[in-house]
Amino acid sequence: MNNNIPITIAIDGYSSSGKSSMAKALAKKIGYRYIDSGAMYRAVTLYAMRNNMVTLDHVVDCEALIASLPNIKIDFKVCDDGQHTLLNGEDVECEIRQLDVSNNVSQVAVIPAIRHALVAMQQAFGTEKGIVMDGRDIGTTVFPNAELKIFVNASAETRAMRRHKELIEKGQPSTYEDVLTNVVTRDHIDETREESPLRKADDAILLDNSNMTIDEQDAWLINKYHEAIANLK
Repeated sequence: MNNNIPITIAIDGYSSSGKSSMAKALAKKIGYRYIDSGAMYRAVTLYAMRNNMVTLDHVVDCEALIASLPNIKIDFKVCDDGQHTLLNGEDVECEIRQLDVSNNVSQVAVIPAIRHALVAMQQAFGTEKGIVMDGRDIGTTVFPNAELKIFVNASAETRAMRRHKELIEKGQPSTYEDVLTNVVTRDHIDETREESPLRKADDAILLDNSNMTIDEQDAWLINKYHEAIANLK
């Protein structure tokens, strides 16, 4: 089997379903570049919040944010503890993971002009393949011709518990109830937005990892990668 054939791997799914952890682990194992598309939307959201473009009740000044797009540069860098997100050259990895950003990101992500701009950036990252990208519309919009598409899900309660534990471990205050509310709200917004709504691509492989360990899901994913490579022969 020739495992040197570069392919595009799209991993979509609901918030806090573990898709980013899976994508990172797979990319590291097979030597691919990993791109966290959700971090890009979080970075734009952080920019909007810092520049008073989001109200306390989560209303976004769409016109001002769209006008600011030329001033927003997003990139990634590899650090000792993993990949970090850069916003205009600043490492914002910790800040974009906080709950206040989570509470606003879906409202930013529904704006068509924002999605169009970030999709173009994401497609540019993947021009040479050999990439693993996770998000909510990677297999349907960003890379509809990806050789391997995965769609990840778990119950809202399971996802909220995972996210709450992650925030606590990072020293970020949160309650399970607040996180669950955020998860359910984001699910609704993601599924019902007009622009690139969250849905499973017709040719994506469904993975419900509610009752899987991290090792089990990583083993499952690497097997799917090997199968995709074998199908190219």
